[in-house]
This record gives sequence, C-alpha cells and structure tokens, in this order.
Amino acid sequence: MFRFIRTLVADFTDLLFPVLCLGCSRSLGDNEKLLCTHCRINLPETNQHRLPYDQNLLNKFAGKVPIHFVASFVLYSKAGTVQKLIHQIKYKGQKEAAKEIAGWYGYQLKSESELIKEIDVIIGVPLHKSRLQQRGYNQADWIAEGLSEALNVPARTDILIRKRFKESQTRKNRLERWENVKTVFAVPNPEEIEGKNIVIVDDVLTTGSTIEACAIELLRAGCKSVGVLTLATTR
Repeated sequence: MFRFIRTLVADFTDLLFPVLCLGCSRSLGDNEKLLCTHCRINLPETNQHRLPYDQNLLNKFAGKVPIHFVASFVLYSKAGTVQKLIHQIKYKGQKEAAKEIAGWYGYQLKSESELIKEIDVIIGVPLHKSRLQQRGYNQADWIAEGLSEALNVPARTDILIRKRFKESQTRKNRLERWENVKTVFAVPNPEEIEGKNIVIVDDVLTTGSTIEACAIELLRAGCKSVGVLTLATTR
C-alpha cells in the first residue's frame, strides 16, 4: 500500500513538474536522465581520447607550455545541444549534471583510453572565492569529481588557487584572455604535487589561455606533467 501511494505521489509530481531534457526541454522518460534519448545519442562526441596527441588541440598550447595530452568529450557549437548543456551547468545551478556527464566521459576514458593510467591527481580550474560565493559552486570541481569517481583518481580543490578576481573571459580574444589570467593562479603547497602527473579539467576549452596559466604554475611548482580534459571544446 505504501509503495503504491509513493508511486502515485511521484507520478502526480512528475505530471505537475516534469523533468525536462537539458538539451531540448522535452519531458524525460522513465529511463532517461539529464538528456532524452535523441539528444544523448546525437551528442557530437569528439573521440579525441583515442587521439590524445592530436595536433589541432595541442597547437592551442604549442610554444607556450608543455601539455602532455588534451582531450574533450564533445564539440561545442553556438545554439547547439552542447551550448545549452554548458549554459545549464554554468549558470542555472545544474552542478549535478556536470558531475553526471563527466562520469559518462570518465567511464569512456577508462574503457577506451590509455590516458588515465598515469594520472595521479585531477584538479578543476579554480574560481576566485568571490565568484564562488556568487555562483555557489565551481562547475569545474563538479566535473573533476565526476571524473574522479569514474576513474578512481583523487580530485583535489586545494592544490591550485585563484589569487585574484578577474572579469569574465567570454568576450575576450586570445591575447586579452591571456593578459587577464597570466598572474592569477598559484600553488600554495608545491610539495603536494612534486613529481606527480596532474590533469586539469574545465567545462569548455576555447583559446586555452586559462588552462595555460594554470599549467604554468603547476609545472613551476614541480609536477611531472600536465594533461587537459574538458567536457567540451570549440572547433
């Protein structure tokens, strides 16, 4: 009887407040999570984890900082499903979605890629404490947590810090982005990462300026290598 009542209440709640697909806003079915089957199947996956030394991605960092590998889960395009997903994750409180999707990617990496074998620590690109307070969460940390659980590699939020608040990178070009972040990050306890292989994670890889600034500080602090994993990348 109680099970029947719980099911009835749940069905009534779903009728009044349906759970919607984060990609197309249609109601999700019983076995769907975050995305409807159509949006999930049609995610523009890059398969870059199979080609981690693809020069197109590494060129974003060439001559600036030695990045061991770069891979992103899906391609980002304006007005596409991935843009909608990232917007929901970054600005609409969908932090659990960041973790869930990162988990999808993590299990894909675990079963199809050699990248994860030498990873010691996963680090999300940090937010300044004022931005963190404003937003309430750091989506990169939730992405790191999703990857961490799937890959069984520790995620740390205390290794890399953002020293100063900087304005949004969204409308800046490559040079402006670099000038905006080049002295922003720091590693307060270098002994924590000495000789370790670090992976930096973020939501979207665009020019690579922010990750470049993070990698410089991590390498300067004595880590062995830096790799990059993101949920999405621009073409």
